[in-house]
Amino acid sequence: MKIGILAVQGDFEAHAAMLARLGVATALVRTPADLDGCDGLILPGGESTTQLQFLEEEGLAERIRRFAAEGGALFGTCAGTILLAREVQNPAQSSLGLLDATVLRNAYGRQIASAVVSGACQGKSGPLEMVFIRGPVIERVGAGVEVLAEYAGKPVLARQGRILAATFHPELTADTTVHELFLQLAASREPAAAAAANQ
Repeated sequence: MKIGILAVQGDFEAHAAMLARLGVATALVRTPADLDGCDGLILPGGESTTQLQFLEEEGLAERIRRFAAEGGALFGTCAGTILLAREVQNPAQSSLGLLDATVLRNAYGRQIASAVVSGACQGKSGPLEMVFIRGPVIERVGAGVEVLAEYAGKPVLARQGRILAATFHPELTADTTVHELFLQLAASREPAAAAAANQ
């Protein structure tokens, strides 16, 4: 298995270190060709408008949409969740439109205050540590989106098919739970032809 990590902004090296601890090969993604051979792609934190502009200018936005359509797994953290959302508000901006959710870039005039909290998470017996750094807010999720964790009454970890989105930074903790969940999604990938044959 090989996981790509968008290496434009954010702490992509922390994601790579986390995956290395789990024995998984990684590739830093800056061009469409860098995604070749990857089973999943992580979209890390940073500034979402800057990242989106880079993705569009480099032809990566369309390549990522095609990657998802072909069964590739996607994992967005913080700004990466904004990039994945179908609708972005407050203020509005374009996005990849792959996750059936509405995400607020600045809720109530600001993002979630930076904080380290612990909370329940589906699939984990103990509490999950969550590091928020001016995180966005998931305001709405569609019927096909499973909420795996909440904080302050809002979803903070959600899954739709092979897409995983977190408004916090799991790469900044010692807990590998969220990355392991993403690897399970990436491992379940089927080639497009095989998937079509099974329908």
